Amino acid sequence: MSLQAKVMEQMKVAMKAKDTVALESLRAIKSALLLESTSGSGKELSEEDEIKLLQKLVKQRKDSAAIFVEQGRQDLAEPELAQAAVIEQFLPEQLTEEEIEKVVVQTIDATGASSMKDMGKVMGIVSKELAGQADGKTISAIVKQKLSS
Repeated sequence: MSLQAKVMEQMKVAMKAKDTVALESLRAIKSALLLESTSGSGKELSEEDEIKLLQKLVKQRKDSAAIFVEQGRQDLAEPELAQAAVIEQFLPEQLTEEEIEKVVVQTIDATGASSMKDMGKVMGIVSKELAGQADGKTISAIVKQKLSS
C-alpha cells in the first residue's frame, strides 16, 4: 500500500474519531505529497523520497516546538509535538543511539577516517545507509564524538 493510500485510510479513521490533531497532521502529509508530486518533475515519488519528505515534516514540527518551548509557550509546543508523533508513525522504526554508533564506528573503520576532516565522507555514507532510520542531527553528533576522540 502506498504512503498516500495509508494516509487517506488514516484520515478516514481520524475523521470518524474526531481526532483533530491527527487529521491536521495527515492533511499536512497529504498536502506535502501532492505538492511534491506536482512540482513539475513528472516522476513518481520513490519510497526514499517519501521518507525524506516525512522526515522533513517531523523536523519542522520538532524545531517549531523547540522554539515555542524556548519562548515559554508550552501551549503552542504541545500540538507541534503531537503532530510530529502522528507523522512519525509513517516512518520506518528509528534506531537507538547504540545501533547508530555501531554503524558509525564500522564506517569510520572501513573508510580509515581519523579526523574531523573526514566527517563529510563518514556522514555521507552513514546517512545513506541509515536513511529514514535516524535523524541527521543524531548521526552528526555521534560522528563528531567518534572523530574528535
